[in-house]
Amino acid sequence: MESSQVPAVRPAGQLQTQQQGSQGGALAAAGPAAEYLTFRLGAEEYGIDILKVQEIRSYEPPTRIANAPEFIKGVVNLRGVIVPIVDLRLKLGCPTVEYNSFTVVIVLNVRNRVVGAVVDSVSDVLELGRDAIRPAPELSSATVDTSFITGIGAVADRMLILMDIEGLMSSADMGLMDSISA
Repeated sequence: MESSQVPAVRPAGQLQTQQQGSQGGALAAAGPAAEYLTFRLGAEEYGIDILKVQEIRSYEPPTRIANAPEFIKGVVNLRGVIVPIVDLRLKLGCPTVEYNSFTVVIVLNVRNRVVGAVVDSVSDVLELGRDAIRPAPELSSATVDTSFITGIGAVADRMLILMDIEGLMSSADMGLMDSISA
């Protein structure tokens, strides 16, 4: 994959954003806005706090780790740092697909640990005000874990599932962080 196909992520203060919300220009009056990196897993679009994103890289097959859960694809060497790579499709129970030229790894800094998340593609960076974010749905089913969904972003005709990526990556079932580092 050519590097020109992977969008560059700059520090949050330098990002070009699209301000969205039901009130348009009235976002500033509704409360502080937050910036989200949006990405796709299948037909669904997700958003994560841009401040957790270190960089976006094209997908390279990682070195597999024996006896690791299926959603941990392995590790890569990123400028001397060994980074675990998590396939978010597998972790979130989405149907698997073949990796292609749009598949990228979002390199995250979570609790001072670098972790990579494989996603189908990165969309853009959006600034959402509080009026554009609806509460996460409460589902009573024990089979549906919505604890890592912080809300639903309403952006024109799009719906973004806003994720607590730090909570997801540092959860006990991921096994990526020691409980001491919390």
